[in-house]
Amino acid sequence: MRTTLARRYAALFAFAGMGLATSALAQDKTVKIGVLNDMSSLYADIGGPNSVVAVKMAIEDSGLTKKGWKIDVVSGDHQNKPDIGVNIARQWIDNDKVDAIADTPNSGVALAVSNLVKEKNAVLLNSGAASADLTGKACTPNTVSFTYDTYMLANGTGKALTKAGGDTWFFLTADYAFGAALERDTAAVVIASGGKVLGRVKHPINTSDFSSFLLQAQSSKAKVVGLANAGGDTTNAIKQAAEFGIVAGGQKLAALLLFINDVHSLGLKTAQGLTFTESFYWDQNDATRAWSKRFSALASKNPMPSMSQAGNYAMALHYLKAMEALGGNPHDGAKVVAKMKELPTDDPLFGKGPLRADGRRIIPAYLFEVKKPEESKYPWDYYKQIATIAPEDAAKPLSESECPLVKK
Repeated sequence: MRTTLARRYAALFAFAGMGLATSALAQDKTVKIGVLNDMSSLYADIGGPNSVVAVKMAIEDSGLTKKGWKIDVVSGDHQNKPDIGVNIARQWIDNDKVDAIADTPNSGVALAVSNLVKEKNAVLLNSGAASADLTGKACTPNTVSFTYDTYMLANGTGKALTKAGGDTWFFLTADYAFGAALERDTAAVVIASGGKVLGRVKHPINTSDFSSFLLQAQSSKAKVVGLANAGGDTTNAIKQAAEFGIVAGGQKLAALLLFINDVHSLGLKTAQGLTFTESFYWDQNDATRAWSKRFSALASKNPMPSMSQAGNYAMALHYLKAMEALGGNPHDGAKVVAKMKELPTDDPLFGKGPLRADGRRIIPAYLFEVKKPEESKYPWDYYKQIATIAPEDAAKPLSESECPLVKK
């Protein structure tokens, strides 16, 4: 009899302990976000320390700290090297208890970190990396991409220029995962639109000399020279193309990924007439202007935000919204991402748009052209909108998705 009672009491205490543990878990309101990007090299202006500013603005605007949550941000420089990025991410997750890693410009780094995050059941909030493979064949339940991808860029700039008569292309491509994906997706759109690819050449990331590559592009006689690169590589290629007389000779430059920081660096005299695709521009409406001016006041050197910095804000805001809906931090990345997909997305920068099963946020994109110097009326007044790309056209259809999470 005593043995039976002892067992019953032991069972009751065990259940009580489980209840206390569950309650404690629900009340765990601590979150740590790691911003992992290029802090010092060719992508520092489009992400860098100012992506940290954007994430901190999201924390403030979420209102969670006023409700008793403790939310910390750490940052690291992956130096555009996948092994360094993975080592930082592993240290953060294993030792520093980081729950989510944000930004990750450089698709090679992002793809490697996405695999680690799945293994560790953390979260990857991708805003900076462009490879559509992150929500395609390499998708995981732990990764989301909010801002743009190579499919969007190809179906914006690539399709528009081909249909406007630029039906022969030559690609200058950054020699890593991002460049390969961007060239692949754009070439597919060019060919589908009735154009031809006359040639291609790969260049090392962060190269200073594009002369041999531009000479090949020039000799190809292609109507469009597609720059499948980003950041400092894009601006250097554009500057040197001007020196070689590429545009003056009748060829058109297609900056397949261009950020407002690149236009600012180039100046309107050099950048005028460039056509490109983005999902965010600071001067689009009252909400984007108000937020961007707040960002600029806080940011180093006071720039207007890049598309990926804006994406970091929107993504962190939605991540924290999911945390609040869960009632606490479950320290279960797949569970948090599932809640992010379940909740409707809505923020002042991108508006509303679902987060799909493959982890891709569905938002419109815009075809822009850089203004002539005389068209710019005030600082950072650089873009004029040419067309709007509907959300369903800016992302690869789920019916064509290679993501194993998508049920067909």
